[in-house]
Amino acid sequence: MAPTPFPALQRQGLDTLQVNLTYRCNQACVHCHVNAGPTRTESMTADTLALIPPVLTARALRCLDLTGGAPELHPQFRDLVRRVRALGVEVIDRCNLTILQEPGQEDLADFLAAQGVTVVASLPCYLQDNVERQRGSGVFQRSIDGLRQLNALGYGQPGTGLELNLVFNPQGPVLPPEQGPLEADFRRVLAADHGVVFNRLYALANMPVKRFAAVLGAQGLLDDYLELLRRSHSDANLEQVMCRQLISVDWQGYLYDCDFNQQLGLVMAGDPAAAAGPDNRPHLRDLLRRDPSGDPIQVADHCFGCTAGSGSSCGGALAA
Repeated sequence: MAPTPFPALQRQGLDTLQVNLTYRCNQACVHCHVNAGPTRTESMTADTLALIPPVLTARALRCLDLTGGAPELHPQFRDLVRRVRALGVEVIDRCNLTILQEPGQEDLADFLAAQGVTVVASLPCYLQDNVERQRGSGVFQRSIDGLRQLNALGYGQPGTGLELNLVFNPQGPVLPPEQGPLEADFRRVLAADHGVVFNRLYALANMPVKRFAAVLGAQGLLDDYLELLRRSHSDANLEQVMCRQLISVDWQGYLYDCDFNQQLGLVMAGDPAAAAGPDNRPHLRDLLRRDPSGDPIQVADHCFGCTAGSGSSCGGALAA
């Protein structure tokens, strides 16, 4: 890996396991850093998936964050959610909303509500044209329909405990606007135009990885975007970057410091003598017996995407 000017980082106490169950998705979004889509076949095996509940217990983790692709398309998604919720661990479903209307998923929203799953739903804008430029024709209305379905079950409503958070991504190689005022705009427009409510908005920077990086490269904009991220770096965001409390697991069970490193093949540092993977790559099994707190974190130029401006993480902006 080429040297990077990004500051060195170490993991703090681990509290979240983020698991990529499958690259299969019912959409193929322009900004997707995973290159997910309907033709992808990668999917976590039953043996690897069975390690997740005991790892959560062994490391006393508070949260399982499920992502993809569309994680709901994994055939064992619901069984896994039931097992983890029975442990009292929070489950986050990173949902693209349109999956709620896919054949065979008609009862998905009811299942999520019954299990008390936190839904983090991607809605890159409150305007139809902007959403469909990123995600395809018809996606905006299907997303609104999904939000209304979740609202009807109590998601985003006061006092229900059913949390619905939205995710915003910019249209291109620019930093997201300030999260607070943007959330106010989302709240006002979605309520007035569509009768939709939600708990929080997460403003995320587009990461120069996989599909988005390829698009920028073809347009001759990749180097300029990387320079924008470097120029906009703030040391104040380093304390809160998600990799300090989170580990990312790929569909094969290998460990990474974040989902972006996963897509770049930058495996998590660890104790090579203890690695459970066949080629000494750290694996989910390692977490049954080893606490990764204090490990160095693999950093590279794309990490500036998490510290630029107000910062960006799986939970939105880092700076108030």
